[in-house]
Amino acid sequence: MTDDKSAPKSKPEKKAPAEETKEKTAFPEAAVVRIMKRHMDKEKMIKKAVKVGMNKWLEQMCANVSKTMNQFPYVMMTLSEFSHGRKIYDTLEEFDKEKERILAHLDAMKKDIERLERDLGKVEEDVIELS
Repeated sequence: MTDDKSAPKSKPEKKAPAEETKEKTAFPEAAVVRIMKRHMDKEKMIKKAVKVGMNKWLEQMCANVSKTMNQFPYVMMTLSEFSHGRKIYDTLEEFDKEKERILAHLDAMKKDIERLERDLGKVEEDVIELS
């Protein structure tokens, strides 16, 4: 018969603090950070929350594209279905480029108007009236 006091007591296993706080992410963090750093200045540093946030966003984007692709009745997904799934993201990029083009055009129009006003003497008249 064994004595309960002499038998080694098993301690509940404690997880390391890093394991408790480590979030489950869809993509390897190192791969995500490598891509981010490739497009940033060398001296820039990235906080952990940003790394996790980027990973979660990529996971959500992948899920959204997959849901769109899943709407097709086909068993085999091809590049065509993938292109259709990512269309919303491509459209956003095109929209942003078009917005920049329009803003540049408006800026050029403003400069033309100011030049025409100076040529017609409107600016000088405004200065005279204020005096």
